[in-house]
Amino acid sequence: MPALAVRRHRSGAEAPEPVSPARSKRKSLRGRREQRAAYLFLLPWFAGLLLITIGPMLASLYLSFTNFSITRAPEWVGFDNYIRMFTADPRFWQSVRVTSVYVLVSVPLVLIFALALAVVLNRGLRGLSLYRSLYYLPSLMGSSVAIAILWRQVFGQSGLVNKLLGFFGIEGQSWIGDPRTSLYTLIALNVWTFGSAMIIFLAGLRQIPNELYESALIDGAGRWQRFIRITLPLLTPIILFNGILNMISAFQAFTPAFVVSGGSGGPADSTLFYTLYLYQQGFTNFQMGYASAMAWVLLAAIAACTALIFATSGRWVFYYDGK
Repeated sequence: MPALAVRRHRSGAEAPEPVSPARSKRKSLRGRREQRAAYLFLLPWFAGLLLITIGPMLASLYLSFTNFSITRAPEWVGFDNYIRMFTADPRFWQSVRVTSVYVLVSVPLVLIFALALAVVLNRGLRGLSLYRSLYYLPSLMGSSVAIAILWRQVFGQSGLVNKLLGFFGIEGQSWIGDPRTSLYTLIALNVWTFGSAMIIFLAGLRQIPNELYESALIDGAGRWQRFIRITLPLLTPIILFNGILNMISAFQAFTPAFVVSGGSGGPADSTLFYTLYLYQQGFTNFQMGYASAMAWVLLAAIAACTALIFATSGRWVFYYDGK
């Protein structure tokens, strides 16, 4: 019997075929060539990561400890920018308050609207792909300048909202010009862009086994009980995913506030988002060091919120396979 023939154990099972040294060497050489090819294809991505992402981040970290006004060389000031931010800048705290309200109100509303529409569309409606595209469309245009301008016209003194109210005999106001309502018009704009979250919820609903609903139906569970006991728990991983994505996006919101307020954050700083105030410090007041410090505080805040959500996810996120 040849040396490389298949051998059998006493139990009758086939033993692995021995590999000759020459064949092992060829396999090793081919593996190294494939690794070199993979690294060659990844090289542009690594170069972009180093030059476009990591490099500017490190430069921004250095500038956050300096007094840098573009026209003069950076002057090292230590933690002065951070101390000034937290102790002597009331507009900084106003931007924190506005952004916090925006995140805490708009993100849950986006998730609720997206889940409600996904549940409706999951009932096998005719023309589902058309409805799905129509609802997804605002997500593609929601953060654009054109939509922000349209939003300003809709909620202005002579906008569409006031014309509808006038049809019922109600005298409207400039919803964007009033500090009490201006922020909530931007929240409504963010809620209007629920399409991408809805698509992800719809994909999650398709993955829930029908056997669970059939068993619950046999046990006499109603539609609401099936939603609370089956659908909602099995969608918690999707809620976690969508919640984090929308939270990060809400923290970074800039275009709607910039366009609607004309870049001022008005009226009375009621739409002064954190990113808008950061932009004003960097590109209006030319305080690049202070703006860099604000950027790092924003990064730390987003990281802390994300870590907090992940830390608590073990208490409310459930997986069908129990992992």
